[in-house]
Amino acid sequence: MNQSIQKALQILDLFIEEGGGELTLHQISEKTNIPKPTAYRILTTLESGDILYKTKSSRHDSRYRLGLKLLELGQLVSDQLELRGIALPFMQQLAKDINEVVHLVIVNQNKATYIEKVESTRALRLVTRIGKSTPLYTGSGPKLLLAHLPLEKQQEILAESELYSLTDHTPIDKTKLWEELAEIRKQGFAFSIAEQDADTTGVSYPIYDYRGKVIAALAVSGLSSYFEGERLEMIKEKTQATAQQISKELGYRDKD
Repeated sequence: MNQSIQKALQILDLFIEEGGGELTLHQISEKTNIPKPTAYRILTTLESGDILYKTKSSRHDSRYRLGLKLLELGQLVSDQLELRGIALPFMQQLAKDINEVVHLVIVNQNKATYIEKVESTRALRLVTRIGKSTPLYTGSGPKLLLAHLPLEKQQEILAESELYSLTDHTPIDKTKLWEELAEIRKQGFAFSIAEQDADTTGVSYPIYDYRGKVIAALAVSGLSSYFEGERLEMIKEKTQATAQQISKELGYRDKD
């Protein structure tokens, strides 16, 4: 790890150890064994990013406290933990009902990140795992999330010169992808075949928070041979109902 980053983390850890109160430059330097000039440069960088806030400055010393950016980041972590805690029992019941793999997927730094997973009893094991991140343009869960992002963010994510399939590494037609994103928003769910794993199919439905914002995708995946005909319709129906239950628990109220 970069030494400057290590020292910055050391300084933030000190605030935790000291109970989050104000600390002076002298105290920070003394307790972390970081030379004052180095500590000052790091503190200035953290201050510019709203991670720390300078409460007082004099010719001899400066005082700092934790900034609002940490509150914002902490709230995001708290929201994710709440989402996982609420969703997991419903995911477990859905996996039991349909016997397919169930995922909970969120947007994280312009990618899709799998934050929860419930396995099926089948021998099939998908490459997905908790904590894994994939492009937002491939797979039912990621594409559903991409479809509900603001247009400017979609354009930013798809601005790469070439997009490639994860399974056969062939170029993805951006025109068709834009059409598919529009269709996802219209029909209310996303569907994919062999986009992340060969011979597999995925179906995803949105999870809404109390503001009516899509904050996650409830995605189910399995062998394509199990996602056909009446069984596919049953999977879609139960997945949609489960996504609606989770949304309701998060405070969402459908205006319709």
